[in-house]
Amino acid sequence: MARPATQAGLAPSAAHPLLADDPRYTAAEFPPNKLLYLAQMADALGIDSRAWFAGLALSRAQIADPALRVSYRQASLFARRALQALDVPDAGLRIGREGTIGGFGLLGLAMMTSRTLGDAMLAGIAHHKICGCLLELNFEQLSEREVALVAWPRFGDTELLPFFCEELFASCLMIARELVGPELRPARVEFGYPRPAYARAYEELFECEVRFGTPQCRLLIGTQWLARPLPGHNPLTARQALALCAQQMTPDGGEPHQEIVAAVERLLRSRLRQQPRLLDVARTLNLSERSLRRKLAESGRIFREIHDRVRAERALELLRAGQLSVAEIGSEIGFSDPREFRRAFKRWTGMPPQHARYAGD
Repeated sequence: MARPATQAGLAPSAAHPLLADDPRYTAAEFPPNKLLYLAQMADALGIDSRAWFAGLALSRAQIADPALRVSYRQASLFARRALQALDVPDAGLRIGREGTIGGFGLLGLAMMTSRTLGDAMLAGIAHHKICGCLLELNFEQLSEREVALVAWPRFGDTELLPFFCEELFASCLMIARELVGPELRPARVEFGYPRPAYARAYEELFECEVRFGTPQCRLLIGTQWLARPLPGHNPLTARQALALCAQQMTPDGGEPHQEIVAAVERLLRSRLRQQPRLLDVARTLNLSERSLRRKLAESGRIFREIHDRVRAERALELLRAGQLSVAEIGSEIGFSDPREFRRAFKRWTGMPPQHARYAGD
């Protein structure tokens, strides 16, 4: 069982030495929602959050980018630092009760246009990673009268379970009420950690029986709610939104990038005109050139291959947009000589840039 998410219960850094070799721990697959919410809370309280970013290859500006993906390592270490500095015991409840369907982006659209609340819940659980959920989730039929949303920590990380679970269950309740009306009440909510000093806040928010120290973290609702039709149901939009959600789970069609690869890609995209070298990127990420090369090799990548792919993707975007000449596009991605750009582009894609401009027509 976990301790409540109080200042005394949080260490300044993650204590997961056995996870260093687990690629899932450093896979950049989560939007930075939780990081942004905590940073915004710090702003509101006048607390300097800059130290929370140390060693994460992230910045305050980057976590506001919805296209950014972070790893569990980055998010959990940031959360530990934030909760210790904020000293706001009920931070998860505060953030969760501000949740809205619009804050879920494409997933929110898919849920809003679902046929019933049950369909919306299933869509949310199937694609929970793309809204930044850092817990594992499941949907269980308990009886003819009750179903449960069940949550448990990734990597056995029970230390952050109170914060993550508070935020998750509170936001789920707010969104469910937004979909079917404020009269929705859970049958019961269970939390697998000791009763915190602010337990009264749970009862006021959930308006139902709240239990602590239970074997599982579960939000139980009556099955009668599952068939409740949603006013925004649109079959076509729902299918399209779900398809886009599936793409967002693995944006490039494969496995999520390791966080170091994602960090290098972000930096390269922002500096293509300057033709950054490996040494330049390493210094910006507070690493030695040797360390960065080693980390990329451990992820099965090399710097030149990443640089070329980022340049090729940006060149294709600009070619399809049709606003710039080939020479201008070459300059945008760091080539001073248009002929050099043409040769490089053909090496990357197998076709000259002029053909690529019309290949999608």
